[in-house]
Amino acid sequence: DYLALGLDPNKCVFFLQSDVPEVTELAWILGTLTPVGLMERGVAYKDKIAQGLSPNIGLFTYPILQAADILIYNSDLVPVGADQKQNIEICRDLAGKFNSAFGEVFKIPEPYILDEVAVVPGTDGRKMSKSYNNTIGIFDSGKTLKKKIMSIVTDSKGLEEPKDPETCNVFALIKLFADKKTQEEIAEKYRAGGYGYGHAKMFLLELVEKAFAEAREKRKEYEQNPDFVMQVLEAGGKKARKRAREIMEKVRSACGILRSH
Repeated sequence: DYLALGLDPNKCVFFLQSDVPEVTELAWILGTLTPVGLMERGVAYKDKIAQGLSPNIGLFTYPILQAADILIYNSDLVPVGADQKQNIEICRDLAGKFNSAFGEVFKIPEPYILDEVAVVPGTDGRKMSKSYNNTIGIFDSGKTLKKKIMSIVTDSKGLEEPKDPETCNVFALIKLFADKKTQEEIAEKYRAGGYGYGHAKMFLLELVEKAFAEAREKRKEYEQNPDFVMQVLEAGGKKARKRAREIMEKVRSACGILRSH
């Protein structure tokens, strides 16, 4: 997916997290420094519980794993959406706790959050998430894509009624693809009436198809050449693990963890 979207493996390190087992070792060590109350205040955890999901330890301690995944590579900046800001604050807090207890081992990373970026709404209006089964996939196409877009939840206003674009899930998605001029034109159609949600959904479908057409074609090429993709992951895994091992040696030494070899 990332390759198809244009990220260059010569500039980015693509790897499987499972190729870097040091991450889970660090997560356990950080877990010994983590107050239970800190995890209980996790917004993502509380939100999922409120949605009726059955909690488990993996969900509860996910911010610790995320912190390990950041700190083990000596990260400076962490690009995230605004909804992940709390998890980065937890990461910074855990790095500080470790450094206070064992000496300056970790950099304290900074979150990199663009002011213009908002939470992407799913087909039901909630945050788009696989957990909620409300996603529209970048590589969805044909009938699958159309069905998802046409299922986006809207209010019950009729075709001729004026509508508020700023409260519409469809318009929120249109804004992610259309330029400012087009956004203003569509918003005016909403307010004027005579423009139904079906019109808006079909326009969104056109935007999505156009935006990801090239990436979809590239993805088909990569699907036919899985060996190349695995080579990219293998090379990236070696780079990532080398960095992770260097950090873990410092962590073990600081903690006093002994190894026989």
